[in-house]
Amino acid sequence: MTRRISRIATSAVLILALAGCGVSLNQTPGAVGGGNFGGLPTAGGQGSEAGFRNWVQSFRPRALAAGISPGTFDSAMAGAHYQPSIVALDRKQSEFTKPIWDYLDGAIGTRGATGRSKAAQYASTLSAIEARYGVPREIVLAVWGMESNFGANRGNTQIVPALATLAYDGRRGEFFAGELVAALRIIQSGDVDSAHMVGSWAGAMGHTQFMPSSFLSHAVDFNGDGRRDIWSNDPTDALASTASYLRQNGWRPGQSWGTEVILPQGFDFNQSGKSVQHSGSQWAAMGVRTVSGAPVPSGSILAPAGARGPAFLITENFRAILKYNASDSYALGVAYLGEAIAGRRGIQGGWPRGDRTLSNSEKAEIQRLLMARGFDTGGVDGKLGSQSTEAIKAFQRSRGVTPDGYADTRLLAMLRS
Repeated sequence: MTRRISRIATSAVLILALAGCGVSLNQTPGAVGGGNFGGLPTAGGQGSEAGFRNWVQSFRPRALAAGISPGTFDSAMAGAHYQPSIVALDRKQSEFTKPIWDYLDGAIGTRGATGRSKAAQYASTLSAIEARYGVPREIVLAVWGMESNFGANRGNTQIVPALATLAYDGRRGEFFAGELVAALRIIQSGDVDSAHMVGSWAGAMGHTQFMPSSFLSHAVDFNGDGRRDIWSNDPTDALASTASYLRQNGWRPGQSWGTEVILPQGFDFNQSGKSVQHSGSQWAAMGVRTVSGAPVPSGSILAPAGARGPAFLITENFRAILKYNASDSYALGVAYLGEAIAGRRGIQGGWPRGDRTLSNSEKAEIQRLLMARGFDTGGVDGKLGSQSTEAIKAFQRSRGVTPDGYADTRLLAMLRS
């Protein structure tokens, strides 16, 4: 979770669906990785079973040095084999990504009704979790719904062979080697055995798709059975672990994630973005008001579709959700699935649904053209994150247009001219 991954017919499909809306595959709860894992004999694009076995033998002393016992390592790795299908999934990238409105439509859909059913089914458990961690049940349920469709799509990939394959592949070798060691530590602690440690192809596990390193940092044994069990049909430990994670990453009890707001005519979009924060009274003085009529909270203005889409005032609790998965689309999905579960209204403002979706190649072109003009996007990868958005806003300011940071065909034409 700390700075990385979170995924709809299987857990792997859910991951790919989120990637299709700009959600990084390194964004699931936790994903810390790292460690002394450089210099291992990785595949270099030519993976094979023989090469994988060689990697396992080279990796073994590193794992033992990290505290994994020989017995744990040998038992867990005995059935591990090179899995080309895992590498293929890691390489798969769609040329087009969903606009945020399509993503939210799919993420919320009918899940609000399912979430309300789950809220009734697990009412006493959720009350206890809420009392201990201060995270509202609808937010915990929304994460569950977003990550595994309320446990229906937890994934059935064996985690140890998958992580070993990805570490050997080498594209993000050190990261996945670190996650593999974390997985072995979980097995060594007795929380689960290697046969039952299953999840998505990228290593995310259980009802709320924790990466192994995040599990070690935040998972809890809430039902008191002696194991932190996020894999079984009972979601108690997974839901409590999710609340624990959010609380430890800045969730403030008694505060909402934020609210939809109406911006005044002529609003200065230089004041938008997560880097700009004001008190509620300051926002109100600028003419910002909430859609609901409630007092304006303190925080930042988020306008993911620019001046022609809805705007949201996000608080520190929204930022806590971003620690679970650093995508604004994902965090809004959790927020508004939570609203639906709680029986509250959805987004009232209209999206620019008529806009043509930019391809990833066009997004990369926007980044290249911005870089060529001296506006730093932090690289060219076709993913328009916070730094690219700030570069777009700076370019828009230089051209005397509304600096809302929104990338569309008009922006691309302006950069090409």
